[in-house]
Amino acid sequence: MVSVSVTGSEAIETLSEAELAGLELVRESGGIHQSDFWKELDVSSRKGSRIVETLVGHELIQREETVYKGHNTYYLTPRTRDLAFSLLMAGDQLSPFIGEEEANHRSDEFSQFIMSLAFEEYPDARD
Repeated sequence: MVSVSVTGSEAIETLSEAELAGLELVRESGGIHQSDFWKELDVSSRKGSRIVETLVGHELIQREETVYKGHNTYYLTPRTRDLAFSLLMAGDQLSPFIGEEEANHRSDEFSQFIMSLAFEEYPDARD
């Protein structure tokens, strides 16, 4: 049997209701001790551990060893993702909407940015 690892939105689509509830709990809390995690979900510690294993395996949360209330446990946090700043660029131009409070989507600057994106995607269109 071949095992395929999925991450991101693909992984979320494969989660059970309990796993989705666990992911939501970790994301909404910003971080929670595993010993409190399964209590909040109202599941057994064994089922809570399985949920955590699944979420960690799909790289949706992070788990770090810690001591809490005198016991060894884990601290669960939402997984941070590296941001692809290249998505904000068109060639050497930064999106005109970055840092602008009231950017105008009808401005020449925005039009030039969009054209640069188009030329990157379809270089033959310049001819």
